[in-house]
Amino acid sequence: MSGRAAARPRGHPRWTLVTCVFASSLSFVDGSVLNVALPAIRAGYGAGPEQVQWVVNAYLLPLSALLLLGGALGDHYGRRRLLVIGTSLFGAASLLCALAPSLNLLLAARAIQGTGAALLLPNSLALLNASFSGEERGRAVGIWAAAGAGAAAIAPLIGGWLVQNVGWPAIFYINLPLAVAAILLAIRFVAESRDAGAGRTDYAGALLATGGLGALTYALTLWSAYGMLSAAAITTIIAGVLLIAGFLWVEHRRGTAAMMPLAMFTGRCFSGLNLFTFLLYGAFGAAMLLIPYVLIESAGYSPFEAGLALLPLPIVLAIASPPMGALAARTGPRWPLTLGPLVVAAGMVLARRIDGEISYWTGPFPSVVVMAAGMALAVAPLTSSVLGSVDEKHVAMASGFNSAVARTGGLIATALLGAVLAKKGAAMIAGFHDAMLASAIAAAIASLVAFLMLGTVKMRKA
Repeated sequence: MSGRAAARPRGHPRWTLVTCVFASSLSFVDGSVLNVALPAIRAGYGAGPEQVQWVVNAYLLPLSALLLLGGALGDHYGRRRLLVIGTSLFGAASLLCALAPSLNLLLAARAIQGTGAALLLPNSLALLNASFSGEERGRAVGIWAAAGAGAAAIAPLIGGWLVQNVGWPAIFYINLPLAVAAILLAIRFVAESRDAGAGRTDYAGALLATGGLGALTYALTLWSAYGMLSAAAITTIIAGVLLIAGFLWVEHRRGTAAMMPLAMFTGRCFSGLNLFTFLLYGAFGAAMLLIPYVLIESAGYSPFEAGLALLPLPIVLAIASPPMGALAARTGPRWPLTLGPLVVAAGMVLARRIDGEISYWTGPFPSVVVMAAGMALAVAPLTSSVLGSVDEKHVAMASGFNSAVARTGGLIATALLGAVLAKKGAAMIAGFHDAMLASAIAAAIASLVAFLMLGTVKMRKA
């Protein structure tokens, strides 16, 4: 037996795939179901706009900052172990969210959920890589991604029905059977795997990144919610900038052992792809948060109807992404990544037609379909391009970092939406229209970044 074969973990690959699908679906479900529940959560606690923003960002902040560390811990201490720990944290925090008697406790539980997701997501994919090889690995990763997309598609419908008929705490209960199934299957069927030499347990970097992102997010939330830069916001911005500077200094000192090796950014393509990701996913995240919120608060939609309004998005993505990925493989990623954000921007401009009177078929529907078509143009080429923009030894890290950047874009975008969430009626519609215009501009800038910076990027096959 070759050394490579001997090193492969023993276990049940198919059950490993099922386990990873259950575990990762927790994050996919939670990310899509919450948007239709935000108005009910706000009403239930009598919360202000900045508090509603933190219901989302308390989860996104640790997920963004700790995603790379979560993968490194799995490499070092065992990927199955970290998957079980992360899933257990997520499940326990979901129960706490459902039972939270106060908003502060809900926010704390959301932060624990985000930490759990940062542990389980990278390790679910790493376990698939360890359990499959060759074409089987590509097929397994495809099933994993498709299952996540399917879970994200149906979650708003189920969540909207639960909010409408049972109450918003019920959206967190649906995480519990997924978490229990993933934990039991992992313990019974999944082989442990690790690569201690690859583990970059950069605790100082993770702490500084979390503190810096948290401070900046808090300051932007205060500014957007109250429309002014208070002394507290200015002080927190300064603290955030200093912490981020400290993070960059630590990463520079650690060199190749850093959580985020700065040498990767010497390549123009890698830097451009991550700037592209930040802009596009920030703009798209703002739209996906605001559209159901405005439909419920100003257009009279029920939570279930708001979830149904977003259904074209996963359908279009599922149908159009594979041929768009194949097209990009033939033509190169530059043009799909240039045109995709422009189409997304057009969908956001169409969203400015949404108000309290327009019908679904002439307002939300064309906007969601056009945005979905633009994202379908961009998603598959972006993933392949990120992998092709770095050396083979940095592929896993580059993918993890790009995923963290996408979530950071959503984090910052959510922090800036208080000016919309704080308003009512016609004022909310006007603020929504302004936010959609700003999002369209950000998507258009992402298109310009792709055109100017991605002329030589390669595509890596799965």
